[in-house]
Amino acid sequence: MTELYAPPDAPLAVIHVDHQLLAVDKPSGLLSVPGRGAHLADCLLARVQAVYPEALLVHRLDRDTSGVMVFALTPQAQRHLGLQFEKRQAKKTYVARVWGRLEPRAGVVDLPLIVDWPNRPLQKVDVEAGREAVTEWKVLKYNQADTRVRLMPRTGRSHQLRVHMKEIGHPILGDPFYASGPARDAPRLMLHSESLRLRHPDGGAGVTFKARAPF
Repeated sequence: MTELYAPPDAPLAVIHVDHQLLAVDKPSGLLSVPGRGAHLADCLLARVQAVYPEALLVHRLDRDTSGVMVFALTPQAQRHLGLQFEKRQAKKTYVARVWGRLEPRAGVVDLPLIVDWPNRPLQKVDVEAGREAVTEWKVLKYNQADTRVRLMPRTGRSHQLRVHMKEIGHPILGDPFYASGPARDAPRLMLHSESLRLRHPDGGAGVTFKARAPF
């Protein structure tokens, strides 16, 4: 059975562009890169390259996650930016709404992750065989049934924020993989890449790109 893929028909939201890099605000529901099959060809990379044919991929966001994503506009910039992500020098900050009242107001989740092979692309905690995964959190606001929280991943594992929040009993609202019951009923995955700080490929000065959460 083919999964229904109906990405939003939103115009490209450019945050910043110069001779080396491009920062855009990815909408929720749009793949970062093409999936397998013609029905999954529409993605942020294709939309970016329709306007900036020279654009090159540096990193990804999950389909249902929105927010800041950067592309390189030269091979040199791609290498430079790619190394920053590889060496964990790029600083990412997310905003999420999670189920229930998250306490205390700040903390760290340190749980190693591994792919859940029978259920891939899902990930799971595996203390013995998993790869290091660390997430810092800070409560922004308590709502009636959920908590608005800022998430700062120190590592960049697949589905890291989603699994970590589920494991401490506070799944991200609207998560089709890791939330259940009322927590799953939100209109979208309530996870947004709010800011990305890195060094500019031309000269190495620190730059920060931001996109306000739409929820």
